[in-house]
Amino acid sequence: MAFAREDDRDLVVPRGMVDASFLAHMIVAKFCDHIPLYRQAGIDLRAGIEIDRSQRAAWLGHTAWLLAPLVELVAAHVMAGRVIHADDTPVDVLAPGTGKTKTGRLWVYLRDERQHAGTTPPAVLYRYTPDRKGEHCRKELGHFTGWLHADGYAGFARLYEIAGLKASDAALVQGPPRVAEVACWSHVRRGFFDEWDTHKSTIAKEALDRIGALFDIERPIAGSPPDIRRSVRQRTARPKIDELGVWLDAQLAKIPGKSDLAKAIRYARWRWQALMRYLDDGRLEISNNAAENKIRPAALGRKNWLFCGSDAGGVRAAAFYTLIGTAAMNGIEPEAWLTDVIARIGAHPINRLAELLPWNWRPPATRLGEAERRDSVAA
Repeated sequence: MAFAREDDRDLVVPRGMVDASFLAHMIVAKFCDHIPLYRQAGIDLRAGIEIDRSQRAAWLGHTAWLLAPLVELVAAHVMAGRVIHADDTPVDVLAPGTGKTKTGRLWVYLRDERQHAGTTPPAVLYRYTPDRKGEHCRKELGHFTGWLHADGYAGFARLYEIAGLKASDAALVQGPPRVAEVACWSHVRRGFFDEWDTHKSTIAKEALDRIGALFDIERPIAGSPPDIRRSVRQRTARPKIDELGVWLDAQLAKIPGKSDLAKAIRYARWRWQALMRYLDDGRLEISNNAAENKIRPAALGRKNWLFCGSDAGGVRAAAFYTLIGTAAMNGIEPEAWLTDVIARIGAHPINRLAELLPWNWRPPATRLGEAERRDSVAA
């Protein structure tokens, strides 16, 4: 991390007096290590570096603008997949002129094919929206075709329709929906866990054991090719799920219809077709835990920096989470990658921007070694 000299001609931030390493360190400190800007300012002040929070925020804004084309390349890569995991979490945002906060939304869209031996680079896309209206996720997924792992949020429902018909009426038309819902067994499990934790219901405990057996099947086949995963599930998981459906219906007839346990059973049975979908395709997962795990860094950061200063700040946060998260998924150290990319992206040819994506990026030392080898061959 260093300051730029006054005679530097290629400052990343015009008249900013900081180099790419300082900016990368500041980004990673906030969005990876969850250190708010005001605390970063206090830490640097102890070393005699006096830069206030507002100046740092301005530099973050400029850097986010600089890196925006790279974020959109990640977005295109994610949406080009056939299987996506999606989730969202609330984010407090300062409402202009009120001194109070409103609730925005941070969405995550994940493409990760490693669980079924896929070789396509994994990537995660975060998007910020000022509210949770379904139009936002539907717009983001507007060109996506495939399977969507998600919770029961109604905003996704219209994605599962065919020619204006609800997905439940799909038999009335030819062909599958553009987006097929893959429901999450972890969400189903939570309803029973809450009932067991609160009332020690024996029915809830047996439901937990039966669902747990389904997850036990998944552990040994994680990372196996799709055909193996499908074969194992058809042989072992499908009979268990069929038995579970019959058992749940029998229990529902024994308990009060308005009880929380009845609600947990009806939630599962209402989503049964989407819950079984993973059995028929080895590329799919039993749960949406992968997306929920990607939401956690934002939730942890939210506890430290409390709120975004504006909607624009939410957009910037989503951009940096995208870049840091995607780098980490590809085994790239985020600060080293960002330092190099921030320094180079302004002069990098736009038609070769994909070279800077984490899975294509080569460290400076590697590029220097290749250049030296080419020079020696030419000589």
